[in-house]
Amino acid sequence: MKPIDRKIYLASKSPRRRELLRQIGVEFELLTLRNDTPRGPDVTELVNPGEAAIDYVARVANEKAAFGWNMVQHRRLTLRPVLAADTTVTIDGHILGKPASPAEAMEMLERLSGRTHQVLTAIAVHHTDMQRQITQVSQVRFAKLSPASIKAYCSTPEPYDKAGGYGLQGMAALFVEHIEGSHSGIVGLPLFETAQLLREAGIPLP
Repeated sequence: MKPIDRKIYLASKSPRRRELLRQIGVEFELLTLRNDTPRGPDVTELVNPGEAAIDYVARVANEKAAFGWNMVQHRRLTLRPVLAADTTVTIDGHILGKPASPAEAMEMLERLSGRTHQVLTAIAVHHTDMQRQITQVSQVRFAKLSPASIKAYCSTPEPYDKAGGYGLQGMAALFVEHIEGSHSGIVGLPLFETAQLLREAGIPLP
């Protein structure tokens, strides 16, 4: 009997998503989507004019999964499910991406200070006869942050590769008063929903 292929492709450079997949025992190979090709990034993460956050993350996750699946076919790789994800933070209808400077990171944290914001993570799985996407939304309330704590945090490398300028799995956990939703979703990959889609794609999970 031919053994079941339990591997997937992960179309993401995020080390946090790798750790979360390992946590639930999913084997994967990386598909690297490039940001610096002569024609621009393989998948743009720019927000379209008037685009709502929930539409934005779903679109980007789907585009990443579709690009990854096309790579698999073009390179004639073993056909396995391709998983992609995108996370964004939103407050007052504004999407907060990854800060490009300490000043931008501090501005984001000042906006989040003492308030509740939303973290949206969309996951998408593309396979031979499957194109499925789910978006998980969590509510996160920050304590009131002092200017000194914001400045100290923004002097570390943590804020600059994360939507909203913070990572729950790092020192910013000290800022969080309350969470309603998915801890793993806030970190970058909602495991319940991820397992649901991977089972649909034929990956055996408990």
